[in-house]
Amino acid sequence: MRDFLLTICPYAIWSIAAAELLIAIMLLRLKKRPIVICSVLVTFGLILDAVIIGLGAFLPESVLAAISPVRFVAHGILIPLLFPICGYALKLKKPVMVGVWVFTVLLMIAGATEGIATVLEPKKIAGVVRYASSENTPGWADIISRILSFGTVIPMMIAGIVVWVKQKTPHLFLSGFFMFAFSALGPATGNSDLIFFISMFGELLMVLFLYLYCRRKQA
Repeated sequence: MRDFLLTICPYAIWSIAAAELLIAIMLLRLKKRPIVICSVLVTFGLILDAVIIGLGAFLPESVLAAISPVRFVAHGILIPLLFPICGYALKLKKPVMVGVWVFTVLLMIAGATEGIATVLEPKKIAGVVRYASSENTPGWADIISRILSFGTVIPMMIAGIVVWVKQKTPHLFLSGFFMFAFSALGPATGNSDLIFFISMFGELLMVLFLYLYCRRKQA
Protein backbone atom coordinates (compact mmCIF):
# COMPACT_ATOMS: atom_id res chain seq x y z
CA MET A 1 0.00 0.00 0.00
CA ARG A 2 2.77 2.43 0.94
CA ASP A 3 4.66 1.91 -2.33
CA PHE A 4 1.44 2.52 -4.26
CA LEU A 5 0.75 5.76 -2.35
CA LEU A 6 4.28 6.99 -2.92
CA THR A 7 3.97 6.28 -6.65
CA ILE A 8 0.69 8.10 -7.18
CA CYS A 9 1.27 10.94 -4.69
CA PRO A 10 2.37 13.80 -7.01
CA TYR A 11 -0.31 12.99 -9.59
CA ALA A 12 -3.10 12.27 -7.11
CA ILE A 13 -2.59 15.62 -5.36
CA TRP A 14 -3.35 17.51 -8.57
CA SER A 15 -6.24 15.17 -9.39
CA ILE A 16 -7.77 15.84 -5.98
CA ALA A 17 -7.31 19.59 -6.42
CA ALA A 18 -9.05 19.40 -9.82
CA ALA A 19 -11.91 17.33 -8.39
CA GLU A 20 -12.35 19.80 -5.52
CA LEU A 21 -12.42 22.67 -8.02
CA LEU A 22 -15.19 20.88 -9.92
CA ILE A 23 -17.16 20.46 -6.70
CA ALA A 24 -16.66 24.15 -5.88
CA ILE A 25 -18.06 25.06 -9.31
CA MET A 26 -21.07 22.79 -8.74
CA LEU A 27 -21.64 24.39 -5.34
CA LEU A 28 -21.53 27.84 -6.93
CA ARG A 29 -24.31 26.79 -9.28
CA LEU A 30 -26.63 26.16 -6.33
CA LYS A 31 -28.77 28.83 -4.73
CA LYS A 32 -26.46 31.05 -2.65
CA ARG A 33 -27.71 30.11 0.82
CA PRO A 34 -25.39 30.57 3.83
CA ILE A 35 -24.63 26.85 4.10
CA VAL A 36 -23.64 26.78 0.42
CA ILE A 37 -21.41 29.85 0.74
CA CYS A 38 -19.66 28.35 3.77
CA SER A 39 -19.19 25.07 1.90
CA VAL A 40 -17.68 26.91 -1.08
CA LEU A 41 -15.20 28.74 1.17
CA VAL A 42 -14.14 25.51 2.89
CA THR A 43 -13.68 23.86 -0.50
CA PHE A 44 -11.57 26.72 -1.83
CA GLY A 45 -9.41 26.50 1.30
CA LEU A 46 -8.77 22.81 0.61
CA ILE A 47 -8.01 23.55 -3.05
CA LEU A 48 -5.44 26.17 -1.99
CA ASP A 49 -3.87 23.68 0.40
CA ALA A 50 -3.63 20.96 -2.27
CA VAL A 51 -2.25 23.32 -4.92
CA ILE A 52 0.52 24.67 -2.68
CA ILE A 53 1.51 21.14 -1.66
CA GLY A 54 1.37 20.02 -5.31
CA LEU A 55 3.66 22.87 -6.32
CA GLY A 56 6.25 21.34 -4.02
CA ALA A 57 7.20 19.04 -6.89
CA PHE A 58 8.14 21.98 -9.12
CA LEU A 59 9.02 25.18 -7.26
CA PRO A 60 12.32 26.03 -5.53
CA GLU A 61 12.28 25.64 -1.76
CA SER A 62 12.78 29.38 -1.30
CA VAL A 63 9.50 30.07 -3.12
CA LEU A 64 7.71 27.30 -1.24
CA ALA A 65 8.94 28.72 2.05
CA ALA A 66 7.41 32.07 1.11
CA ILE A 67 3.98 30.77 0.09
CA SER A 68 3.51 27.83 2.48
CA PRO A 69 2.40 29.94 5.48
CA VAL A 70 -0.60 30.98 3.38
CA ARG A 71 -2.07 27.47 3.49
CA PHE A 72 -1.75 27.29 7.28
CA VAL A 73 -3.43 30.66 7.77
CA ALA A 74 -6.16 29.81 5.24
CA HIS A 75 -6.75 26.47 6.99
CA GLY A 76 -7.06 28.22 10.33
CA ILE A 77 -9.55 30.75 8.99
CA LEU A 78 -11.75 28.56 6.80
CA ILE A 79 -12.02 25.17 8.55
CA PRO A 80 -13.99 26.65 11.51
CA LEU A 81 -16.77 27.34 8.99
CA LEU A 82 -17.75 23.69 9.49
CA PHE A 83 -19.47 24.84 12.70
CA PRO A 84 -21.98 27.19 11.04
CA ILE A 85 -22.44 24.57 8.30
CA CYS A 86 -23.61 22.18 11.03
CA GLY A 87 -25.75 24.92 12.56
CA TYR A 88 -27.54 25.67 9.31
CA ALA A 89 -28.02 21.95 8.64
CA LEU A 90 -29.56 21.52 12.10
CA LYS A 91 -31.81 24.53 11.42
CA LEU A 92 -30.81 26.19 14.67
CA LYS A 93 -32.79 29.27 15.68
CA LYS A 94 -31.32 32.69 14.96
CA PRO A 95 -30.13 33.49 18.53
CA VAL A 96 -28.29 30.14 18.67
CA MET A 97 -26.76 30.73 15.24
CA VAL A 98 -25.49 34.11 16.43
CA GLY A 99 -23.70 32.27 19.23
CA VAL A 100 -22.33 29.74 16.74
CA TRP A 101 -21.00 32.53 14.57
CA VAL A 102 -19.39 34.34 17.52
CA PHE A 103 -17.64 31.10 18.49
CA THR A 104 -16.64 30.50 14.87
CA VAL A 105 -15.14 33.97 14.44
CA LEU A 106 -13.14 33.56 17.67
CA LEU A 107 -11.89 30.19 16.43
CA MET A 108 -11.02 31.72 13.06
CA ILE A 109 -8.94 34.38 14.80
CA ALA A 110 -7.23 31.68 16.86
CA GLY A 111 -6.68 29.63 13.70
CA ALA A 112 -5.14 32.55 11.82
CA THR A 113 -2.88 33.29 14.80
CA GLU A 114 -1.86 29.64 14.95
CA GLY A 115 -1.05 29.66 11.24
CA ILE A 116 1.14 32.73 11.62
CA ALA A 117 2.91 31.34 14.69
CA THR A 118 3.62 27.92 13.16
CA VAL A 119 7.33 27.44 12.51
CA LEU A 120 7.78 25.55 9.25
CA GLU A 121 10.45 23.20 8.01
CA PRO A 122 10.81 21.46 4.62
CA LYS A 123 9.99 17.77 4.32
CA LYS A 124 10.39 15.76 1.15
CA ILE A 125 8.53 12.59 0.28
CA ALA A 126 7.50 11.00 -3.02
CA GLY A 127 9.23 13.77 -4.92
CA VAL A 128 7.14 16.47 -3.24
CA VAL A 129 8.64 19.09 -0.95
CA ARG A 130 6.19 20.57 1.52
CA TYR A 131 6.60 22.81 4.51
CA ALA A 132 5.20 21.36 7.72
CA SER A 133 5.10 22.32 11.38
CA SER A 134 8.45 21.85 13.12
CA GLU A 135 9.38 21.09 16.72
CA ASN A 136 9.96 24.82 17.22
CA THR A 137 6.26 25.57 16.80
CA PRO A 138 4.76 26.83 20.09
CA GLY A 139 2.80 24.23 22.02
CA TRP A 140 -0.36 26.34 22.06
CA ALA A 141 -0.27 26.53 18.27
CA ASP A 142 -0.12 22.73 18.01
CA ILE A 143 -3.12 22.48 20.35
CA ILE A 144 -5.16 24.86 18.20
CA SER A 145 -4.12 22.91 15.10
CA ARG A 146 -5.40 19.65 16.64
CA ILE A 147 -8.64 21.35 17.65
CA LEU A 148 -9.13 22.51 14.07
CA SER A 149 -8.36 19.04 12.72
CA PHE A 150 -10.54 16.90 14.99
CA GLY A 151 -12.54 19.37 17.07
CA THR A 152 -14.47 20.39 13.97
CA VAL A 153 -15.01 17.00 12.36
CA ILE A 154 -16.33 15.15 15.43
CA PRO A 155 -19.12 17.72 16.05
CA MET A 156 -19.89 17.47 12.35
CA MET A 157 -20.39 13.72 12.69
CA ILE A 158 -22.64 14.21 15.71
CA ALA A 159 -24.67 16.86 13.90
CA GLY A 160 -24.76 14.52 10.90
CA ILE A 161 -26.38 11.78 12.97
CA VAL A 162 -29.10 14.20 14.13
CA VAL A 163 -29.65 15.36 10.55
CA TRP A 164 -29.73 11.74 9.37
CA VAL A 165 -32.50 10.90 11.86
CA LYS A 166 -34.56 14.05 11.34
CA GLN A 167 -34.04 14.73 7.63
CA LYS A 168 -33.47 11.16 6.43
CA THR A 169 -30.16 11.93 4.72
CA PRO A 170 -26.73 10.56 5.72
CA HIS A 171 -24.76 13.06 3.63
CA LEU A 172 -23.66 15.39 6.43
CA PHE A 173 -22.63 12.47 8.63
CA LEU A 174 -20.68 10.84 5.79
CA SER A 175 -18.97 14.17 5.10
CA GLY A 176 -17.56 14.27 8.64
CA PHE A 177 -17.01 10.51 8.85
CA PHE A 178 -14.80 10.24 5.78
CA MET A 179 -12.72 13.23 6.86
CA PHE A 180 -12.22 11.65 10.28
CA ALA A 181 -11.54 8.17 8.90
CA PHE A 182 -8.90 9.23 6.39
CA SER A 183 -7.21 11.50 8.94
CA ALA A 184 -6.85 8.49 11.24
CA LEU A 185 -5.88 6.06 8.48
CA GLY A 186 -2.29 7.29 8.16
CA PRO A 187 -1.27 6.70 11.79
CA ALA A 188 -3.36 3.51 11.95
CA THR A 189 -1.41 1.98 9.05
CA GLY A 190 2.01 3.19 10.18
CA ASN A 191 2.12 5.92 7.55
CA SER A 192 2.01 9.00 9.74
CA ASP A 193 4.42 10.76 7.39
CA LEU A 194 1.81 10.40 4.63
CA ILE A 195 -1.13 11.72 6.64
CA PHE A 196 -0.99 14.99 4.68
CA PHE A 197 -1.65 13.00 1.50
CA ILE A 198 -4.01 10.32 2.79
CA SER A 199 -6.20 12.91 4.49
CA MET A 200 -6.65 14.67 1.13
CA PHE A 201 -8.91 11.81 0.03
CA GLY A 202 -11.00 12.42 3.14
CA GLU A 203 -11.13 16.14 2.36
CA LEU A 204 -12.35 15.39 -1.16
CA LEU A 205 -15.10 13.09 0.14
CA MET A 206 -16.00 15.64 2.81
CA VAL A 207 -16.73 18.41 0.30
CA LEU A 208 -18.38 15.95 -2.11
CA PHE A 209 -20.91 14.93 0.52
CA LEU A 210 -21.35 18.55 1.57
CA TYR A 211 -22.29 19.27 -2.02
CA LEU A 212 -24.69 16.31 -2.11
CA TYR A 213 -26.32 17.55 1.10
CA CYS A 214 -26.67 21.11 -0.19
CA ARG A 215 -28.05 19.88 -3.51
CA ARG A 216 -30.58 17.64 -1.80
CA LYS A 217 -31.84 20.52 0.32
CA GLN A 218 -32.52 22.52 -2.84
CA ALA A 219 -34.19 19.69 -4.74
